[in-house]
Amino acid sequence: MRLSTSARASRLVRRRVATGAAAAIFGLGVALSGGLTTAASAADATSYSGIVLGVGANETQRIVTWYSSGDTAQKVQVAPTASIVNGEFPADAVTFDATGAANTSTTGFNRHATITNLKENTGYSYRVGSEGNWSTAYAFKTQDFEGDYDFLFFGDPQIGSSGDVAKDQAGWAETLRYATTANPNVEMLVSGGDHVESANNEAQWDAFLAPDQLRQYPLAATIGNHDVGGKSWEQHHFTPNTDRSSQYYNGDSATRSGGDFWYVYKDTLFIDINSNSYVNPTDGSLGGDAAHVAYVTDVVKKHGAEAKWTVLVYHHSIYSAATHSTDGDNKQRRKDFTTAFSELGVDLVLQGHDHDYTRSYSIKNGQKENPAEQPGAAEVFPGPGGVIYVTANSASGSKYYDIKKPDNSGTGVDGLGPDPLNPNNYWFNSVQNQEHVRTYVKVGVKSDKLVVENIRSGTCAAPNAAVEKGLSCTNTAEGQPVGSIVDNVTIHPYHGDGQDIQVNVPTATGEFGWTIDGYNGLVDLGTAKERDAFSFEATGKINPILVSDSRFSLAPWSISANVSDFKDGDKTIAGSYLGWSPQVISAGAGATAGAPVASGYDDQGQGLAISRGLGAADQGHARGTAKLGADLDLKFPNEVAKGSYRATLTITALSS
Repeated sequence: MRLSTSARASRLVRRRVATGAAAAIFGLGVALSGGLTTAASAADATSYSGIVLGVGANETQRIVTWYSSGDTAQKVQVAPTASIVNGEFPADAVTFDATGAANTSTTGFNRHATITNLKENTGYSYRVGSEGNWSTAYAFKTQDFEGDYDFLFFGDPQIGSSGDVAKDQAGWAETLRYATTANPNVEMLVSGGDHVESANNEAQWDAFLAPDQLRQYPLAATIGNHDVGGKSWEQHHFTPNTDRSSQYYNGDSATRSGGDFWYVYKDTLFIDINSNSYVNPTDGSLGGDAAHVAYVTDVVKKHGAEAKWTVLVYHHSIYSAATHSTDGDNKQRRKDFTTAFSELGVDLVLQGHDHDYTRSYSIKNGQKENPAEQPGAAEVFPGPGGVIYVTANSASGSKYYDIKKPDNSGTGVDGLGPDPLNPNNYWFNSVQNQEHVRTYVKVGVKSDKLVVENIRSGTCAAPNAAVEKGLSCTNTAEGQPVGSIVDNVTIHPYHGDGQDIQVNVPTATGEFGWTIDGYNGLVDLGTAKERDAFSFEATGKINPILVSDSRFSLAPWSISANVSDFKDGDKTIAGSYLGWSPQVISAGAGATAGAPVASGYDDQGQGLAISRGLGAADQGHARGTAKLGADLDLKFPNEVAKGSYRATLTITALSS
C-alpha cells in the first residue's frame, strides 16, 4: 500500500495483520492451513477447470479464462496477496463479472473475465467462481510498467503428437518449470500455436493446461493448424482486441477457432494473426493473407506510435528449414507478407509450425537486406525495413522435423536455394538448428535493442517423447546441457542519419509505502508455556514489514501498531499483556527501530494495547527500502481459561 504526502496534513493508512496464541492449559497449538483453497459449499456445486491467466490489452490488465460444469453467474475475485490472511480474501477484494457460453466442442461451459486497473510491482491473488463456491486461488505479480523486460516464446507443444499424452505433458511441464525458474522475473509467456494434436481433444488440453505456470504468468496464445479445427482453442483462450470477422477464419467460424488480435505491453506492440486463413479470394474480396496485411496495417497506423517495438506472432513459419519449409502455402505467405511487414516497420516475427529452430538474416521486402551479413552474427543492425524472423523448436519434445537441404530454386522470394556464405543453410537463414531436444526462446526487450536467445530446456534424456520413442538425438549433455545457449543475437534498431536521444524520468515526487514482506499468514505464538507458578508466556515474531521511501522531500515517517484483546468466544486475554522488541532487519530509508515495550503483566502497563512505534525515520533521511520486524512476548496470569485465542494487530503508517 502506498501513502501520498500533503503539505497541509498527514495521511494515515491502516492495514491489519492477524496474530494468535494458544493458552497453555490446552497444551495444543493452533493448527492452520497455509493454502489458498476454498472448498465447494455442496457436493453438487459447480466445479471449475482449465483456469488460465492470459494477457490483457496492456500491462494493467489480465484475462482469466476457465471451464465450468454449471451455467451459473461467475466472476473473478482479486486482491493483493499481502492482504490475504490464512487463505481468506479481504472484504474489499475486487470482483470482475465473467461472461461466456456453452461449450460446443465438449460438455460444460466456458467463462472469461478481464482484470483491470492492476498496479505495478504488486503481488495479486485471484480465484474464480461465486460466493461460497470459489476455486483454488492462484497468484501472479506485476512488474514495473516502464523499462526493460523479458518474455518467453514457446514453439508447438502439440500435446498428443507423439502418441503418448503423458510423455508430451511431462516435457511441456519441464520446459515451463525450467524456463520460469531460470527466469523468475519474466513478464509474459507467448506461444507459437499447436498446443494440442487434435483440436477438440480435451484430455490433450487438460495436459497442456496442467502446469501452474499458466496461472502465474500471462499467456498470449497463438492458433496453430492443429488447434484451428474446433472451438476448444477459443473456449480456452479469450484474447484482447480480437477481430473475429469471417476473413480471419479458414472455414466456418461456428465450428472453428480464429481471429486476429493485438495488445500493447510496455513499449511493445504485439500483433497476433491466424495464419491458418491464408488463401486470397479469387474474386478480389478481402480475405486470407490480404485481410491479415490490412489488419496489421490498420493496427500499426492506429497504435504503432504507442510503442518502440513491433512484434508479430503467427504459427506458419515462412523462413524455417525443415519439413514445412517447402510447403506451397508458406511460399505464398512469403510473397504476401514480407514487403508489407518491411514497409510497416516490423522489428521481429515469431513463428512455429516446423519443429526446428531458425533465425533469419535481416529480410527486407522478401530479400536478404545486407549481402555481407554473416551467418550466426551475434550483433545485427537492420536498416529501414529490415525484419528478423525466428522459428521456435518444440517446447515439449513431442515431435521434431529434420532440416532439409537447399535446392536449386534460387534466392527469389519463394526460392529455397543455398546461402552463398553457408551452403548448408537456406539463403534466408542465419542460423538453423535441430538436435531433437526441447528448447525455448527468450526475448529481452531493452530501450535500444532486442536480445533473442534460443535456450535448451532438455537433453536427449527423458522427458523427450520423440526420442524416447526411437528418434535419434545429436545433443551431448556434457557439452550442451540444459540452460545452454543454441543461439544469441542482439538486434539494434535503425536510427537513420540523426541521433535519437532518450531520457528516463522517474516519478517527480517519489513515493512512500509499506507492505507485508511475503505471505501474510497467521502469526502463531504456539502453545504458551508455564513461566512460573503464577503465569504463562508465549513468544513469536510479526510478519516483517517492508517500508519504501523514494520521495525527494525526505520527509519523516513512522510505523506503529496496537493490538486488540485476545479472544476465544467470550474468553479474553488483555491486549496489554503483549509486548515487543522492534528491530531493523534490513537497513534503509533512514529506519530506526522503536523502543522495546514490556508486557503489561511485568510492569502493569498498557503493553501494545495502545499504539507503539515499530520504526521511524527523521526529516532528511536517505531514500531507500527497509525491513522492520519485532519479537513478540505475551505474558498472562495462569487463571486464564484454556482455549485458542486470537487478536488483531493493526499497523499504522504516518508520514507528512
